[in-house]
Amino acid sequence: MAAPIKIDLDTELSAVNSILGAIGQAPVTRLADTENKTYTQGNNTVTIPELQFEDPQVAFVYQLLMECNLDTQIHGWVFNTESWYNLQGTTINSQTQFVFPKNILRWDVSDGQVWRTSDVVRRTDPSDGKSKLYDKKDHSFDFTNKTPVYFDVVWFWEWEDLPQAFKRWIVHQASVRAATQLVSNPELVQMLQMQEQKAQIACMQYETEQGDYSFFGWNPNDNVVYRSYQPYRTLMR
Repeated sequence: MAAPIKIDLDTELSAVNSILGAIGQAPVTRLADTENKTYTQGNNTVTIPELQFEDPQVAFVYQLLMECNLDTQIHGWVFNTESWYNLQGTTINSQTQFVFPKNILRWDVSDGQVWRTSDVVRRTDPSDGKSKLYDKKDHSFDFTNKTPVYFDVVWFWEWEDLPQAFKRWIVHQASVRAATQLVSNPELVQMLQMQEQKAQIACMQYETEQGDYSFFGWNPNDNVVYRSYQPYRTLMR
């Protein structure tokens, strides 16, 4: 009797195998080899490791997984959203400029920090190819006299850093897409969509429990302490 295959739900490999299993395909023991690729960004040369897949179907499933991961995180959840984040300025050519990290998905200037004399966007500086904060009014990347700046940021986290509930939801989303594009079985797609909905409910439960949301709102810079609504306190009356 063959030993059962152990599936670790915390890795990209196990996630890909879950998707393959959902569409009736055999699991794989490895995803791909890593090969370094060199790119030129402005005046800089960047070396980025890239995956080289042997099986095109595994590559396609992995791409679906990454697409669903991005589509899920871009909405902004309690685990990847940070308010009043003080992005540190960098001195470049005697100017204070804000260079954005690569893993920012969405951002906005925090409430109360919007200058009426400025209109800020994220833009690539052609002089060095870096993504920076740009003032459309002054037509400049220079924020020397306009600091500090606080942002509400939605980050993109790698697969290993995601909560388990969201990993399962992303896997089920990718399974539905794989079944739709590779199998074209309406009954299978419908069944997988039911699993996706259950996983989404688990994520919403995680979101509400971890977020402790209140209609009063909360600003960490106001030093305001409040107790979020807890249903059991009503029952205790």
